[in-house]
Amino acid sequence: MEVAKILALGAISFVVALMLTPGLTDFLYRHRTRFGKQIRDSRQAPVYHALHQAKSGTPTMGGILIWGSTVVLLFIFWLLATITNHPFFAELNFWNRSQTYLPAGALLFAALVGLADDLLGVFRIGPNGGGMKVRWKLVLYLLIALGGAWWFWVKLERHLVYVPFLGSFDVGMWYIPIFIFFVVATTFSANETDGLDGLLGGVSVFTLGALTVVAFWQGMLHLATFLSVMIGSLLAFLWFNIYPARFFMGDTGSMALGITIGVVAMFTNTALFLPFFAFIFVLESASVLIQLFWKKVFGKKLFLSSPIHHHLEAKDWPEPKVVMRFWIISAVMVTIGLLLYFASVNFTRGIIF
Repeated sequence: MEVAKILALGAISFVVALMLTPGLTDFLYRHRTRFGKQIRDSRQAPVYHALHQAKSGTPTMGGILIWGSTVVLLFIFWLLATITNHPFFAELNFWNRSQTYLPAGALLFAALVGLADDLLGVFRIGPNGGGMKVRWKLVLYLLIALGGAWWFWVKLERHLVYVPFLGSFDVGMWYIPIFIFFVVATTFSANETDGLDGLLGGVSVFTLGALTVVAFWQGMLHLATFLSVMIGSLLAFLWFNIYPARFFMGDTGSMALGITIGVVAMFTNTALFLPFFAFIFVLESASVLIQLFWKKVFGKKLFLSSPIHHHLEAKDWPEPKVVMRFWIISAVMVTIGLLLYFASVNFTRGIIF
């Protein structure tokens, strides 16, 4: 019954998001000159500019569809359950204080912050008219993560970190910086992954799918439902975002996805499984950091362009080939991650928290 509910709400989310898309697309294209994607100047990023200049003007902020559909359904089913007091709607309501308050709050807050950054870019505000500098984005990621860490530490009294095959360890106050690190890391990595049509959306489906399985196994049925609804809306977004993209996700989508994944990983105490659940995220952010290190130390680039998906493009890999192969890698790594997770919890006798 619970599995059917989770899958059904995911399917409803997919349909609702598809229904909302024509209105969003019409608005974005009517204001295309304002909401169109700006491609970085050829002097700043010559390889990237050469590869993606044809995409200039494609509307951005399509990520509204992902979090907007999720929030709309969350509110509608909560409202119906509250007004009617009917058992049917009460069963469909997945607004739950202990399981979905924080993930939903993090999703919405991060989405609004990302939307503000997108709008700064729309109005040509910021460095080269491209919105906030990376350092200021990192500061915002840090502040959001700090708020989440405080909630986990004070409200949820969380202080245990699960180490695969070893069990849970009380890390005391170190829980706060650990929480901040994983949330900031997933958000930064999601932002770096969002560079090709369908790339971030596709790999996020696999990551959220893994976290849904874990949440369900842990008995967090409201959280599993929330994640299923996110997947449904994300699949609808992908319908229009695969190559050639009808619109782009924008920071309002990538920031919302990154922070939500980080928060849910900490919520389910599976942060140390993220290298498997979010392998492409790790690969992309690592390529950026390695590139910066190489240029700083050796004075030249290691990759033709970073993140690594742009390097592969520069090596004449067609964009759809890069995306599809990264999807395949994600599917394989998520499968390995889930196998390791269940083997680990069985080995440690299911003790997670």
